[in-house]
Amino acid sequence: MPKLNEWGKGFVLLCATTGPLGAAEAGLLFLTEILGAEVIDVQQRRVGRVRDVTVRVEEPYPVVTGLVISRHAEQVIPWTAVRSFAAAAHEVALRRTREEVERYHADPTHVWLARDVLDKQIVDTDGRRVVRVNDLQLTETGSGWLLVGADIGIRGILRRLGLEGVGKRLARLFGRDLPMVLVSWDVVDPLGPGVEGEHPSADDALRLRISGKRIAKLHPADIADIVEELGAKQRHAVFESLTEEVAADTLEEMELEDQVSVIEHMDPERASDILEEMPPDEVADILNDLPQQTAEQILGLMDKEEAKDVQELLGYEEHTAGGMMTTEFISISDQLTAQQCIAVLRKLEPDAESIYYVFVVDQAEHLQGVLSLRDLIVAALRTPIRDIMIKDVVTVRLDAAEEEVAAVLSKYNLLAVPVVDDERRMHGIVTVDDALDVVLPDSVKRKLPKVF
Repeated sequence: MPKLNEWGKGFVLLCATTGPLGAAEAGLLFLTEILGAEVIDVQQRRVGRVRDVTVRVEEPYPVVTGLVISRHAEQVIPWTAVRSFAAAAHEVALRRTREEVERYHADPTHVWLARDVLDKQIVDTDGRRVVRVNDLQLTETGSGWLLVGADIGIRGILRRLGLEGVGKRLARLFGRDLPMVLVSWDVVDPLGPGVEGEHPSADDALRLRISGKRIAKLHPADIADIVEELGAKQRHAVFESLTEEVAADTLEEMELEDQVSVIEHMDPERASDILEEMPPDEVADILNDLPQQTAEQILGLMDKEEAKDVQELLGYEEHTAGGMMTTEFISISDQLTAQQCIAVLRKLEPDAESIYYVFVVDQAEHLQGVLSLRDLIVAALRTPIRDIMIKDVVTVRLDAAEEEVAAVLSKYNLLAVPVVDDERRMHGIVTVDDALDVVLPDSVKRKLPKVF
């Protein structure tokens, strides 16, 4: 097997084997070097020209299975029928007669590299970027030839234009090298056909290798950067490979327009499962921008409690505190002691980011005060929380404008501000990161850490 050594953002392929095909002394071959080559049978008769190379999907590297040739019609020659490739003559020699190879037909489960992979996008998970396949690298092993790498550099483009030698000479004139930038094929997902019995489409053929295990190692912000460079179908393929939790975290890192695009092209049941993992205020923003029928369908599939929170938020004007707030906050009864309050928090097991403040309410949900976790922890266990809570709580009204909410958070240096109605009943909170969405440009927002 070849050894893959990491080099920069890609990989360098080192081959120790030799084989029948001509790039041949090194035991490796680029797809574009064999495309267009004339095919000659064992009796020196012309069979056609190489139009494509087929592979059978296997892990970790696809196995080369045949040559597609253009003659009167497309025909596939099995790889076992190939004897040699003369690079200088650009000629493939077969070990069988023309009549023998004409009996073979294309396997619909195999992938055609030039048609389905060349010029398509793949993800370099080491560089956390989307790159284009400029050429494909094949290498020989003891059992056959494998697809082992994708050339994503300028050298791949020059090779296709027949200018690789010229490019290398020019680079040497300036005291530079012309590096070969390869990405190992194990960063690309297994290939497969689309609808049964049909050839894979351009979008279906190259599915991205962002499996649950590999993607889990990337930060959701990195996944979001990658996904935003892809088309709708490729985004769908990525999100299908993610767990619901990781998919939700990734969506939260994306711009609203892209969030809507992802959900719109997703199965409604899958979409509802992912949205249930997100804060209700973000879900409301997404559903608000979806077609009404789609939004209602997804909402109907969500958990009743989650859907109720989202429906409440959808009822508020978009650019008000009600439209900005989330209903995910911690509130406790004003009749508890410090010990009872701690017991309630343990039972609720809230996420760490949601308990910066603990809000104190009466039986009718009127806001009475707010607790700091520090004061709660150091208080005597039997101390009524009314004695340790901060009673003078800064709030905003449901109809407060976005700019007013942002100004309040900034003036009082708050991580979140409670949103109340005319009777001071608490309906939600606006977090500082949601307020930043209003006052900061997109380019700055993406660089800031999320507080909540």
